[in-house]
Amino acid sequence: MKLNEYRKKRNFAATPEPQGAGSAEKKGKSLIYAIQKHMATHLHYDLRLEWRGVLLSWAVPKGPSLDPAVKRLAMQTEDHPVEYADFEGVIPAGQYGAGTVMLWDKGTWQPESADVDASLQAGEIKFTLQGKKLQGSWVLVHTRGFGSNPARSTWLLIKHRDQYASTKDVTQEEPRSVASQRLLAEIARDGGGDIERASMGDPGVKGQRATSAKPARGRIVRRRRSL
Repeated sequence: MKLNEYRKKRNFAATPEPQGAGSAEKKGKSLIYAIQKHMATHLHYDLRLEWRGVLLSWAVPKGPSLDPAVKRLAMQTEDHPVEYADFEGVIPAGQYGAGTVMLWDKGTWQPESADVDASLQAGEIKFTLQGKKLQGSWVLVHTRGFGSNPARSTWLLIKHRDQYASTKDVTQEEPRSVASQRLLAEIARDGGGDIERASMGDPGVKGQRATSAKPARGRIVRRRRSL
């Protein structure tokens, strides 16, 4: 039942995304944490935290920040299957979330409070990450001004002040996949996706469309001088 919304949005005959077998709740074992960098309609980073056999998911448009002074918008989305924590590839055009997906970070997480359900309802989840890129203490805080349901609304992702806090721009300085060491454009190339669009999510082409067009040889383009 938890994955009904996820499955309803996807055609698994067309998309390589996992349908999910459904997992039992873990007891006494580490919980999965993952972030997927996703160039769909817009670039965003999908934060996923395993809880009760699924991945609780938030779309973070600007990605995580290591600076505690920077609050990042995080829109909660539908629960995903735990198998999704390993997904990297291309969602075909015409499918929900079409675009290139990178496994940007992965590891485990530990909630500060054992009652995560109560934390979700209260609108504040404090937790520790043990990832390859992100570590230390974090918090997700529900913003009350955007919707009345904490489980499907707007949150803020904030880094706590600890030894892992930094002004380093981790999304720009560590842009490659932790699974394959590829950039988005390379994942798109290998998966038959839109390389040009995917490259817009890689460092160096932010805010502009990549193009393969080249001026004709020997042609001199003169600009009219403004008077």
